[in-house]
Amino acid sequence: MIETIRVGEISLALTRKDIKHVHLAVHPPSGRVTLVTPKGTRQEVARAFAVSKIGWIREKQAQLREQARETPRQFIERESHSLWGRGYLLSVREEESKPSVRLSHRRIILTVRPGSSRANREAMIHRWQRSLLHDAIPPLIRRWEPKLSVKVAAYYLQRMKTKWGGCNHQAATIRLNTELVKKPKDLLEYVVVHEMCHLIAPTHGEEFVALMTKHFPSWREAKIELNELPLAAAVWKG
Repeated sequence: MIETIRVGEISLALTRKDIKHVHLAVHPPSGRVTLVTPKGTRQEVARAFAVSKIGWIREKQAQLREQARETPRQFIERESHSLWGRGYLLSVREEESKPSVRLSHRRIILTVRPGSSRANREAMIHRWQRSLLHDAIPPLIRRWEPKLSVKVAAYYLQRMKTKWGGCNHQAATIRLNTELVKKPKDLLEYVVVHEMCHLIAPTHGEEFVALMTKHFPSWREAKIELNELPLAAAVWKG
């Protein structure tokens, strides 16, 4: 059961679980605040803890508000696009030939038919980006399955506004945000490992933290880096 605590202008979602330590988090991109406490913690005790951390909460929310948000792309000549953590210029070529996308040095070469619409160019780029993820993800899963002693039944790509990934523990499936194609590959690996660890430990409790610390010691640094990178454009079509 989730309760709401108000501390001044800030609302916190309070959840009690079978854990030993308190977990306070401010989530991107909106600055949503969650507080997870051990079972039996009284609401007034939880609220007192939140009050003691109010300065930290406000600081984190301010950082998220100031964080750069990627402006919507227009898919035009010499527009900047990110791929695996690097910037590339888009080169649009109109030709009476089969549409295609390819990399050439620091450029993304988009070949389209004359008069191609912005929507068509965007769809082509997104299909190409998904294909890159489909090339990159299976080897990561195969690498980590024996290390974690788990089996991923399937993975899915999805455009998500607030999460980098997700896990269906019972079905043994994981979901990954298509925006990860824009981030460094080591951060993609972090998210893959994160979600695979949830196949063992469904929550972010002590077991999960121990797994991540054992198998991916730099996970905390990766999490911070990922959440400090520019967010996707605010207006998405799905």
